[in-house]
Amino acid sequence: MLKVIRGRFKGKRLKRVSDPRVRPMPDKLKEALFHVLEPEVRGARVLDGFAGTGSVGIEALSRGAESVVFVEEFPAAASVLRHNLARCGAEDQAEVVVREFNRAVIQFGKDRIRFDLIFLDPPYRLLDERDPLKVIWKREVLEEGGRIILRRHRKTRFEPRFFVEQKRFDLGDDTIVFYGRERGAKAASKPGAKRGGLEKGSVLK
Repeated sequence: MLKVIRGRFKGKRLKRVSDPRVRPMPDKLKEALFHVLEPEVRGARVLDGFAGTGSVGIEALSRGAESVVFVEEFPAAASVLRHNLARCGAEDQAEVVVREFNRAVIQFGKDRIRFDLIFLDPPYRLLDERDPLKVIWKREVLEEGGRIILRRHRKTRFEPRFFVEQKRFDLGDDTIVFYGRERGAKAASKPGAKRGGLEKGSVLK
């Protein structure tokens, strides 16, 4: 059973996606993750990349995040995600972007949208093919002092060049890695950057 663990949506059951490509984060792993992030979630503007059912982003909303933008390229998964948001009554704090992750981030960069926390839960094989942190770095969508949280298989060898590993923990076959900017390292600043989420009606198709 997939459910919200804590916060104002505690106990809400979430629908699953009947597709093996969608791997909801186990509750035990999600609880460990948010135990670390609890102080940072409140008031944060969050990007939930490769969102699947939306359970991580919804957990963030439940625990006090200001808003969450969910990026999910598979329409069937996006439909389930919207269902789960409606079940929790969280639609007003959420945007669902149905687009390939890199293309979505490129658009956020053009719109000068930035996030405090970015969750990434890509298909395991994707990390063997490309670095999803690269586009985040190039398009400057992470706020100064913000963090990226990546879920990957513990045997995956992945060493991004654009952010510094801050901490990690393992649970079963999963590894959760926290990344941030190296002190003093940043791309050229863009005037007029906006903190976090999209305005209503601006969902990308």
